[in-house]
Amino acid sequence: MIQAIGLTSNPRKELPPAVDDVSFEARPGRVTALLGVPGAGKTTTLRLMLELQRGRGITYFRGRPLHRIAHPSREVGVLLSEVPGHPARTIRGQLGMVCAAVGVPIRRVDEVIEVVGLVSLRDERLGTLSRGMDRRLGLACALLSDPHTLVLDDPAGGLSVTEGRWLHGILRAHAAHGGTVLFSTDDPKEAARTADRVITLEGGRLVADQEAADFARTRLRARVAVRSPHAARLGALLAKEARAAQRSVEVVREDGNRLSVYGSTCADIGETAFRHGILVHRLADETGDMGPHATLPAEGLASATVVTSALLTSASATSTPTDDASTDDAPATDEPATAVAATGAHTPDEPGPATEARTRPAALPSARDLPQLPPPIAVRQAPSPLRPLRYELRRATGVGTGYLTAITVLVTSALLSVLLARIGHTPQPRLLAAWPRECPLPPAALGAGLLGALAFGEEFRHPALATDRGTVPRRLGLLAAKLLVASVTALALAVLTVGCDLEMLYLVYGRELVGVPADWLPLSASWIGLTVGCAWAGVLAAGIFRSTTAGLAAVLAVPVVVVPLVQKTLAGPSVRKAAGFSERLRELLLMQWPFGGARYIAAGARLVAQPVGGALMLSLTALLCAYLLTTLRSRVR
Repeated sequence: MIQAIGLTSNPRKELPPAVDDVSFEARPGRVTALLGVPGAGKTTTLRLMLELQRGRGITYFRGRPLHRIAHPSREVGVLLSEVPGHPARTIRGQLGMVCAAVGVPIRRVDEVIEVVGLVSLRDERLGTLSRGMDRRLGLACALLSDPHTLVLDDPAGGLSVTEGRWLHGILRAHAAHGGTVLFSTDDPKEAARTADRVITLEGGRLVADQEAADFARTRLRARVAVRSPHAARLGALLAKEARAAQRSVEVVREDGNRLSVYGSTCADIGETAFRHGILVHRLADETGDMGPHATLPAEGLASATVVTSALLTSASATSTPTDDASTDDAPATDEPATAVAATGAHTPDEPGPATEARTRPAALPSARDLPQLPPPIAVRQAPSPLRPLRYELRRATGVGTGYLTAITVLVTSALLSVLLARIGHTPQPRLLAAWPRECPLPPAALGAGLLGALAFGEEFRHPALATDRGTVPRRLGLLAAKLLVASVTALALAVLTVGCDLEMLYLVYGRELVGVPADWLPLSASWIGLTVGCAWAGVLAAGIFRSTTAGLAAVLAVPVVVVPLVQKTLAGPSVRKAAGFSERLRELLLMQWPFGGARYIAAGARLVAQPVGGALMLSLTALLCAYLLTTLRSRVR
């Protein structure tokens, strides 16, 4: 069950809020439509419900707000606009990645694909899908975790009649199994035909909350709104005259002293009231889906003005008529007027029986006629630290961006090392890393930083976790998974780069330039630390600034901005040298390091003492603290 209470968006400068104090309920086992013209506030309402937009009010999903639900995607299936996925990813890859994120068995992908009719397109790229296929994929993502509630924004928009009928059949089947369905639409006929309850928004406010039958009866047909202190008597007179004239007229008694008359005009109703001396306070034409604030057409306004003036004149010249039978043949009762559908001739402007049949909501399909849903998930996987890792692995390997970046780095590094050897005057360690003195970073470090920045940058550009409230969650488990995958990728890139450079130098120049340096251990540690550190800097910066470009800029800022600052600080007269660090550490622990451990500690200390190493450590520390700060802020909000 959905309970939305007081949803109000933040004001937009001098404009009123897009949504103002909207409250409604959507019950389980029923399909609820959120109706409104474009700009009425439907999408903003859904975003406020899903906590994707700041504002006031709260929404309960089966008694709990969304931020209090441990696994939101298991409770709410969401479809907003198009499927937010990388255009180069396949349908099966997209669904498999979402499965890993929400902890659903991978076999669920085939079950959902079969239900939504995408079996033959499972290997198609997202960027090549048509509108109808994209809607099917979005519905598959929403159904993947077997949620109780479905929230969809204009799911049938742009679809053909057949595709729209199929989609609403799926929604009806979900409701028939006890689920809650809420969808938005701007088509009143679609809402009346497919929903059980229709909630109408106008200008960001709630103007009607009706059953579908009442909505179709009161808002889909042209009618005359009448307000009179003698509404029951006037309704009975109109019904009697319609039977006598064999006209198809329907009179509905609304709350209080109001009538809704279908199949008649303001002039006819006004003349009837004038003949029988009935006072009328309001007489206006209303169009079906215009709502309670409908404006009156010019012709209807003129006729209403004339009749009302005549009634006022008659009321001032005559006394109030009595309810005696001699004065009026129609009995004055308080019973609500019922529909009068007399067969006979009627004008083209008056809806006859055929028109009435078309305006009534279509009969809902039986349970056996509904499409089949995916089988329910009997046993859900328990929370596991490996879930973010599985998600990240499928995200990184699902598109060719990482492979293309790695190949580009290897080719560039190999060619650059041959060119540097041709020019000469380049030390062998820099030659093996293809790192000219003029460049701030070698190609391998830049490639590792770019891959790290893509790890979070693609999340914000193509949010694959959109089914999980539509945002990229700032969770430490997801960060740890991305750092781990980025570390392995950077390590593999560092080793492959040195290997390819050695092979190219051997093929071009022979054994002259491929000797192993004497200090290979600290050089290897420095090389691995540089590539892994750049990858981590890209991951953290992209997660903070929500952009791949910002992540790569943070990687380049280390040698360009931070290294000169560190060098200037270390060159100052007040800086003490950390000489003899390994010996003092060994004396402090009162033990001998096995397998030459003191040598490794000394190499690590020299690595951190270098300007690049110190600058990288300083940058990573600042970025990690900033990420933790933004995580805490988002949780507090």
